[in-house]
Amino acid sequence: MNKAMPTHAATASEADLAPSADQAPNAAPRSAPAANAPAAKVPRAAAGIQPPPVDGIALPSTLLDVTPQQAGTQTLLRGLAILEAAAAGVRDLRTFGAALGTTRSTTHRLVSSLVQARYLRQVQGGYLLGPKLIELGTIALEQMPLTAVARQHLESLAEQTLDTIHLGVRDGDDVLYIDKIPGTRGLEMRSRVGHRMPLASTGIGKAMMLDLTPDVWQALFDASRRALAGVSFKPDNRPDAQTFMQRMANYAAGGYTFDLEENEASIRCVAAPVRDASGAVVAALSVASTIPYMSLERMDELIPVVQREARAISEELGWRAPQPATRRIKR
Repeated sequence: MNKAMPTHAATASEADLAPSADQAPNAAPRSAPAANAPAAKVPRAAAGIQPPPVDGIALPSTLLDVTPQQAGTQTLLRGLAILEAAAAGVRDLRTFGAALGTTRSTTHRLVSSLVQARYLRQVQGGYLLGPKLIELGTIALEQMPLTAVARQHLESLAEQTLDTIHLGVRDGDDVLYIDKIPGTRGLEMRSRVGHRMPLASTGIGKAMMLDLTPDVWQALFDASRRALAGVSFKPDNRPDAQTFMQRMANYAAGGYTFDLEENEASIRCVAAPVRDASGAVVAALSVASTIPYMSLERMDELIPVVQREARAISEELGWRAPQPATRRIKR
């Protein structure tokens, strides 16, 4: 979707988010203040001074990370801080001003500009994020296809482990493999791009089940058993329902999953979920190899390695790890 941006939005944002006159490159120099004149008041946010914390909504620390060296972009940073505050749940002018350390008139001017540019919308009871952000977010997603974003991280994981790397997405009750990097140990697996397997029988599939409820785990386990009813496993390492449910509870608590020869004889894997900006699991990646190269001890060692690359992909998709509140703002 490559729609042209509405001209009224560009006009509003350029006019209201531009540097002030005293920051313009061609502005006439001001006369020096008198020796006894009081120093000009610098907004607390611009001076790096944070308002005292009060109870309420937690806001990202970046909201007040405006230093004197960034004074030339102060207005822009304040506008972005308002959007972050709105995303965190702030709704009224007073709380916006408290987050930024700005006066009511300055806060009203910035918020009005963002409303006019459709980055905010005014509703009964305050302000919400506006439709312009949805438009830009949709374009951003189209410009960041999952396989392109993930590829460098899959390659990094392959280089670190020498094993086979998979990237998959959920398709109904199955995992659909959308990328694969073969290992360099001379081993070959039956998986391929475009191949499908039941979610509950694979490590990468189970990683996409971590946020689901136990009832859904059970339903997907049953679907997997039906799909693989005619497949011979020698030896058969498929868990019974009780063992499967206990493993899923442990996996959900740890943020990873294993495949312990449940999908292919002698093949084990370690997997982790990939999340988007909303925090939802949208994909998963895995490292797989045969038992001689994938002992249980090594699988435990690979958990943080796989999770790190999965988090890196998630962050490129807009996901942010939950952060402890650094300050709190009252509504």
